[in-house]
Order: sequence, then structure tokens, then C-alpha cells
Amino acid sequence: MAPTTGRAVQPITSRSVVEQSTDELRRAILAGTLAPGAEYSLRELAGMLAVSFIPIREALRSLESEGLVITRPGRSVLIAPLNLEDLHGIYRLRRTLEPEIARRSCLLLTDAELDRLGGLAAGLGEPTQGMDDIYDGHHDFHFALFKPAASAWDLRVLTTLWRAGERYIRIGFGRLDSDPAEHERRGQAHLDIVDMFRTRDPDAVAQAIEQHLVRNERIAVAALDQPPQA
Repeated sequence: MAPTTGRAVQPITSRSVVEQSTDELRRAILAGTLAPGAEYSLRELAGMLAVSFIPIREALRSLESEGLVITRPGRSVLIAPLNLEDLHGIYRLRRTLEPEIARRSCLLLTDAELDRLGGLAAGLGEPTQGMDDIYDGHHDFHFALFKPAASAWDLRVLTTLWRAGERYIRIGFGRLDSDPAEHERRGQAHLDIVDMFRTRDPDAVAQAIEQHLVRNERIAVAALDQPPQA
């Protein structure tokens, strides 16, 4: 067998820089570190991440497709402003997709997987978790909840909607985060969803997902009424 050459790993390394840049910019946007409505040059962003223009340009293409940034003529980008109409649009689409997928998924998830999801749900209520950890766990929970009945396109669309809505939810729940009861409520709300899935009742499961989305949308709408706390 011919020895492996260094060239074989170069595309992976190059792509990894783009992926890392995309992930870090996305994290900063979702967390509000790169504030909604702020404008940055590509030079500024490249300096922040200590990379060249090329991975930044590729990263911004991906983030623009997710609705998180708006590219400007020349070499600048606008962090997408928070917008009430966009928020309602995000949740309108989520309420169309998620209850329908949940109807089918509750009949396909195994008891063992529901047990695992119960553990994830309980972890969402841990008061020691930071916001980044909470939302990583939240994404993993909902992704696994729908995956058995979701197509690849379903999951792509849902992931885009979750990321687009996460900025609003982070602000809303960030204001509630200092209340210890909120951590317990968050964990219990997701444990209740798992328990509903255990009933294998598609109508009840769809209703539970609908109610979950309605409550989160209300919290997100409230987040637009005042700036996020430091």
C-alpha cells in the first residue's frame, strides 16, 4: 500500500478553519456578543478570529443562509437585527412542522431513547449550566426527539429555524435565568414532553409541542420589549 501523503489531509484542515470560524461567529451572534444591528468589516472579524479573509467570507455565506447576517457591498456585514415580524414567521413555520413530525416520531422512538432524552431534559434544569451549555443541550434534545420521523430536509430546515429563533429566546430566558425556579421549570417542561411521547398518543404529543412553542414565542416576543441584561 502506498504511504499516505500530506496532501490528503490538507482539504480537511482548510475546511476545518471555515467550520471553526462559522461556529464561533454563530455562537457570538446567538449569544449577543456580536450585537443585532451592528456592522463589522471583514477585516475586523478576521482580526477577532485571527484568520484570513477567505474562511471569514465562507463562514458569512453560511450564516447569511441561516438569516443571521446580511452582507453589504464591499467588505462589511450587518448582524441581522431582531425583528418582530421575522420572529412570528419563525414560529409560524415551527408550529407547522414540529407538531406534525412529533406525531410520527412518538410512534418510532424506542423506550431506551426516551429514557436517554429524559436524562437530557433533566440536565436542562441544572442551575449550574451556562447559557451555551443549556442551548447545546436544548438543540440536541429536540433534534433527537424529531429525528426518527424527520427527513434530512426537515432537519436542515428545523436547524435553521432553531438558530434564527435562538437569539430571541436567549434574551428572553436570559432575563429569567436569575430565578432558580426558572431552571426547575425549564427541566420539568422538557420532562413533560418526554412523558407525553411515552403515551404514544400522536394527538396529545402534537398538542404538547404546540403549547411548548406558543410559550416560547411569548417569551421571545417579550424579549423585544427591553434590551438583554448584561
